[in-house]
Amino acid sequence: MPRILSGLRPTGQLHLGNYCGAIRQFLELQGSNELFIFVASYHALTTHHDAAALRAAIRQVAIDHVAFGLDVDRVRLYLQHDVPEVTELAWMLACVCPQHLADKGVTYKDFQAKGLAANVGIYNYPILQAADILGVDAEVVPVGRDQVQNVEICRDLAGMFNHAFGAEVFKLPAYRLSEVAEVLPGVDGQKMSKSYDNTIDPFADEKPLRKRVMSIKTDSASVEAAKDPEACPVFRIFRAIAGREDARTVDLAAKYRAGGLGYGTAKQALFDLILDHFGPARKRRAELLRDPGAIDAVLARGAAAAREVVGAVLGRARRACGLV
Repeated sequence: MPRILSGLRPTGQLHLGNYCGAIRQFLELQGSNELFIFVASYHALTTHHDAAALRAAIRQVAIDHVAFGLDVDRVRLYLQHDVPEVTELAWMLACVCPQHLADKGVTYKDFQAKGLAANVGIYNYPILQAADILGVDAEVVPVGRDQVQNVEICRDLAGMFNHAFGAEVFKLPAYRLSEVAEVLPGVDGQKMSKSYDNTIDPFADEKPLRKRVMSIKTDSASVEAAKDPEACPVFRIFRAIAGREDARTVDLAAKYRAGGLGYGTAKQALFDLILDHFGPARKRRAELLRDPGAIDAVLARGAAAAREVVGAVLGRARRACGLV
């Protein structure tokens, strides 16, 4: 059974873009793979310096993932800072990492391109990420195209360490492209992102959720006019949730093209779909919020399982470089 690792930054309340872009893939993979999923709390420190906000975001993102349907009896879900062995591995990898390799980090380069001041944590981001991956002996890492380079850096660092100390300490992971059919639009038509404040929270109470869906920006076409569903963010969000081949998607697309469908009707259909599709998740989330100890137990089990695996890898690394 392939071992897969993925990390998620604690950015607070998750939204439909997170679900369609990453979480649904985890749900599909968990049945036939060994999944390690961690909340990247140390990575978050590179940009988040509000302790209370970070603490709340870490907990919220863990709760939301379990609510969406992660099988906590199969998936190792843990907090990055609960597995300190990873940071020791990061130092070991940093000691074989040439500067020119770290200079290539996409996050660091993005900060430079935007004229932002990058701290050392940003600069070392791909090294810590490599430790996250190599520490659990991950075979596959699902990534978007913008993160492929970080997996390649990870492979380079693993090879450099193995070569430097003459031992096969680290396994070289492969990446798996997380192919999303399209960028999910937000309520303003741009990419759904917290940065744009245009997200839709599937866990919101019904009244504010409906208000948010009804606020999705559309054109001024009349009810009678035939419409191109591909040009409408309402339809594109509907399709991303229901599925391209789903009968409800096909039927809604036909109604767009035939004319006689008002955008208000389409938005109501999307609202009803969200309530239906995420009904079980909304119920699980409410239960988790009422029982704080449940998520604590999940994270404790995940951290214990991760520490056992990472501890064995760390032991190999220490022996290889003479620390044992």
